[in-house]
Amino acid sequence: MYLARGSSDDPYVWLWVLGALALYALISYGLQYRARARRGSAHPAHDALHDLKDREDPQPPGNRFVSRVIMLGGAGLTGLVAYLTSGAERVLTVGLTAAVAVTVWAYYDHRTESRASARS
Repeated sequence: MYLARGSSDDPYVWLWVLGALALYALISYGLQYRARARRGSAHPAHDALHDLKDREDPQPPGNRFVSRVIMLGGAGLTGLVAYLTSGAERVLTVGLTAAVAVTVWAYYDHRTESRASARS
């Protein structure tokens, strides 16, 4: 019956994962909004939302690999920090580590996507 419940000691692992994905989406939206506003868009919020929704072109294999390495490295580092700390310190350090890792991941994806679209 242990396998049916899952193998994590922390029942809130999925909340951390969903929080990281939500943070990634929020940061990506903010970066797209800033790019649209700098280009002089009349409706930068609307255009940024459509830019995120319309990402149909896959990343080139090299960029995709680096993006996944950043994502998995950040997840691994966050897991290591969670393993090495406990109590209230754990929540603070894991949250900070995850926020930095997700920010780096979103920024890399934004920069490589912007360069790829500029070349097209």
